[in-house]
Amino acid sequence: MSFSIHHLHFSPTPVTLAVGLVVLVAVTALAILSWRRSPHPVRTGLLEGLRVFITLLAVLLLWKPEWLTILNPETKPRVAVLTDVSASMGTLDAELPSASTQPGKIVSRREWTSTLADKSLLETLAANGANEVVTREIAAPTEDAAALEGTDLTTPIVDLVDAETNLRAVVLFSDGDFNLGQPPVVAAQKLLQRGIPLFAVPVGSKNRLPDLDIIRVTAPTYGIVGENVQIPFTIRSSLDREVRTTLRLRDDKGRERTKPLVLAPGVENHESILWNIIEEGSSTLELILPVADGERVETNNSVKFNLSGRQESIKVLVIDSLPRWEYRYLRNALSRDPGVELSCLLFHPSLGIGQGHDYIDAFPEKPEDLAKYDVIMIGDVGAQSGQLTTEQCDMIAGLVENQASGVVFLPGPQGNQKTLLETKLGELIPVVPDPAQPTGIIDTVASPLELTGEGRGSLLTLLADTEEQNPDVWRSLPGFFWHAAALRAKGGTEVLAVHGNRRTSFGPTPIIVTAAAGTGKVLYMGIDSAWRWRRGVEDKYHYRFWGQVARWMSYQRNMAAGQRVRLFYAPERPVPGDTVTFNANAFDPNGAPLESGEVWLDATQPDGNIQRLVLKKNDTAWGSFSARLKITQPGEWKLAARIAGDEAPPVETTILAQGAKLEQIGQPARPEVLEEMARIAQGRLISPAQLADLAREISALPEPRPIQNRLALWSHWITISLMILLLALFWAGRKLNGTF
Repeated sequence: MSFSIHHLHFSPTPVTLAVGLVVLVAVTALAILSWRRSPHPVRTGLLEGLRVFITLLAVLLLWKPEWLTILNPETKPRVAVLTDVSASMGTLDAELPSASTQPGKIVSRREWTSTLADKSLLETLAANGANEVVTREIAAPTEDAAALEGTDLTTPIVDLVDAETNLRAVVLFSDGDFNLGQPPVVAAQKLLQRGIPLFAVPVGSKNRLPDLDIIRVTAPTYGIVGENVQIPFTIRSSLDREVRTTLRLRDDKGRERTKPLVLAPGVENHESILWNIIEEGSSTLELILPVADGERVETNNSVKFNLSGRQESIKVLVIDSLPRWEYRYLRNALSRDPGVELSCLLFHPSLGIGQGHDYIDAFPEKPEDLAKYDVIMIGDVGAQSGQLTTEQCDMIAGLVENQASGVVFLPGPQGNQKTLLETKLGELIPVVPDPAQPTGIIDTVASPLELTGEGRGSLLTLLADTEEQNPDVWRSLPGFFWHAAALRAKGGTEVLAVHGNRRTSFGPTPIIVTAAAGTGKVLYMGIDSAWRWRRGVEDKYHYRFWGQVARWMSYQRNMAAGQRVRLFYAPERPVPGDTVTFNANAFDPNGAPLESGEVWLDATQPDGNIQRLVLKKNDTAWGSFSARLKITQPGEWKLAARIAGDEAPPVETTILAQGAKLEQIGQPARPEVLEEMARIAQGRLISPAQLADLAREISALPEPRPIQNRLALWSHWITISLMILLLALFWAGRKLNGTF
């Protein structure tokens, strides 16, 4: 039920109409009775009149009043032709129809659209002047380098509907690909509300073009001068055959490295390549994939990225109980590494604390003294008399979890590490030890190490100059006679190597295992015979392995380090839309973890705007602060972190946000998106052969309906405010009139 009074339109139900009339009559009657009995008829009359007016307003609101205005068309009916000109429309997969001058020719989607949506089609849609035809290009690439390149199918249609008052139909030429804005069904629903049908003309092929595409490169932000860095990448193949090719990686000075690849068809191939850094500073590298036979798109066969070289001094603390061979050769390897600053702590059971070059007299007493170490290697040592205390174990665990340091567990035949299980360090050990064999297992013949799938692709276990030679090197290494008894690796860890001969009920015995612990890293080495890798080759493999361990563990901690603040973050190479988590370790002037205050992080965006983040202190961690930042633009984000109010120079670094390639050439078309839009908007999908009939179908549509604008008065904030004001006046008037 509805009725109108001029521009006011009411939509009461029979119940609300009856209730409203009864209430209005009753209140009016009571108001008249009260006015007649009052000794102050003037004041009472005004109050009762206000009561009746408030009641009338409440009843009218109950009937859902709307202010209705009607806009009648003043022009001819219009037909809008929208053409998608996004980057994906450059894909070469559109076949010209038989009615064209070059039937069967494969052209780009953009060229296909311009061929069909030509002047003759527009004249046909105009129907000899019966319709006005408006043309618009949508999703055009922007000139703003900081903006995301993508396709928004919704906003242009919504804007068109809001701007046009006499729209008869919309014709859309598109491949259906969208990656920005709201879902296209929102635009279709807007058209449905206005009674405007959508006729969608899909462009392109539903099947992916034959193509090799480098879709991802996850290189580290920096590496150590003189060392190899591992650069993982992903190549997607949509060819129907296996491809054997050679990938090239070259820098801006002409240095080049190659890697042979075998790319499986129809899947994503995950590979990595090594690059040796020879000097400090930033350089631009380019990953290049040759164009394969039959490949249709060449623009996605190369990717450029930046990589910096640094000289690093990694501080390592080695703790053990006996100067066993593993300890002696490990100490020699690290002390001779020019990038390592070594400290040793030896708890000899009979001679006391070890003395000599690189030795310290006692375990660091304060957290600030321990916090300088990037890596701590714990040998055959436990939490017991004459060795580590429970508090010291807790300090090491806190350093790893809160300040991104690394810890290496090197158990030995004394079995002292079993006492660590009762401390916080026990939670960091990435394996479950066998309680029945705390002193490990001795074999009478040498046993080999066997790399797992993760180990074959890890930089830690890369002992050869190339990944192809690495398995041969590991097979040539001398075996071991003793190993720690571990039942299995814990969940969330990564097993790099296992025992080549022994198994438990859970599978092969884990020997080399890594894990993440808070912001730090953990490595478990279940043998004490890595020193035997020197046989016949001296320090070639032994030194290399432990050098790689030290650098891998200290990498995140040394991303950006200053006098008072150390900053690290993940992911290292974000893309617009990613959220980067920043962690900072802050210290007071004495070097102790900062207990109060704030850390400020100023992020200068590529467009020059500066955004300040306040890193909040983690109450459960010492000197640890964190915050999150959403990356909104591609390009260089310059970061400067400092303690609030501190005069010390800030820690500065740069994040390179890789440009988000939302628009990609070679992706399959998505006609199902257009079909759903047309169905919701009560139009239909149009094939090229049906374009000639499209004009007649549009001409047969009824004239566009007048546009009705409805303002819902019953839910408007001004109406509610007026009711509250009138009720307040009525209450105050009753008080002044002396009635209750």
